[in-house]
Amino acid sequence: MSTTANTRTIFFSGIGGIGMSALAQLMKEKGDRVSGSDRSDSPVAELLREKGIDVVIGQEAKNITEDTNLLVYSAAVPEDNPERVRAQELGIPELSYFAALGQISGEYRTVAVAGTHGKTTTTGMLAAILKDAGASPTAVVGSIVQDFGSNYLGGTSDLFIVEACEYQRHFLELSPEVLVITNLEFDHSDYYQDLADVQDAFRALIEKVPAHGAVITDAEHPSIAPLLENIAPRVIDYTKEPEYPLMLPGEFNAHNAKAAAAASRVVMPELHTALINRSLESFRGTWRRFEYKGTHNGATVYDDYAHHPTAIKETLRALREKTEGRIFVAFHPHLFSRTRDLLDGFARAFADADEVLIAPIFAAREVNDGTVSSELVAERVRAEGVSARALTFESIEDVLRTEPKEGDVIMTMGAGDIYKVANALVA
Repeated sequence: MSTTANTRTIFFSGIGGIGMSALAQLMKEKGDRVSGSDRSDSPVAELLREKGIDVVIGQEAKNITEDTNLLVYSAAVPEDNPERVRAQELGIPELSYFAALGQISGEYRTVAVAGTHGKTTTTGMLAAILKDAGASPTAVVGSIVQDFGSNYLGGTSDLFIVEACEYQRHFLELSPEVLVITNLEFDHSDYYQDLADVQDAFRALIEKVPAHGAVITDAEHPSIAPLLENIAPRVIDYTKEPEYPLMLPGEFNAHNAKAAAAASRVVMPELHTALINRSLESFRGTWRRFEYKGTHNGATVYDDYAHHPTAIKETLRALREKTEGRIFVAFHPHLFSRTRDLLDGFARAFADADEVLIAPIFAAREVNDGTVSSELVAERVRAEGVSARALTFESIEDVLRTEPKEGDVIMTMGAGDIYKVANALVA
């Protein structure tokens, strides 16, 4: 990668975020002096320290020094955060994570991977294929890719592979030459009004792809097909790709692999199928995506980030294909709005489970308006004929320590802290 003419001092407020931490690594590799802060310590913060990036715990005004040239802030860091207030007092320019990522995107040939499900794994797969092919891409992925040991892959070419988040239309900051859309469903109901609103955002992203670029997607997907009418770039239907050998389970991962393979062929038309096969067959996946954690009392323990009904349903379907034992699911609902607006889907998503333990809803950026609860989710799951209980984190861990037996499977699921239960079981 090229080094900037003038080294800058950049501070990342909320550096422990999965995207922020990747961007921090990228900026350090470009030659900038990088440091940052977060509210709590984490494995990601430790990863950054190992990469030579100073991370302080606690967000205070004193962290922002007068020699700082730029403050990059996470979406979780509000304007009244003491670090941002201090930056404003000192006249230090600020950029949101997504705006900063957009600036980087403008400097490269960008391949953006968007979609409701599968974009993290697809981004990781694509980066791995191109790395193995010698294309030396730079990549920012929304999870730790086991093959890289990081959520960031540094490269020397002009290729930039990036996971594109649709929340609040953030992906419109990017400048994709190639766009992958894995699939499209209604989600982020705290921002989008309905599916048509989500489709409108994706259409706007498609329109940013130049005529010489490409859109790689399931061209017959009912939510995507209307968005492809009268667009300038060529459309490539990844579903026409052959089946690829995979270490990862599930039909959804087979689709992710096809999307990644199709994108790699667009970027490198000379790429041989044999190399794609080898790369995908050895791809070990990403953190919190059907991640094998170990065993407890003879029960196998997995962890997964799934927090949308479709992702839960497909992940559990793949798990059921792998085991004849009982499946215990500990689910951490993410956001009151999502849980309320997709409640019917959540009720039906656990059909392949035997026991479902529902943790208190993870509020994240929201305030509880009293319209939904973990008890209501459990009640609706039971109405679909699956045993379900609403429990505290401590009670969930107690149940999973005692009830599963040898041959059973435990799966922790959700975008919150439920992975800590899996870690505790296998510790």
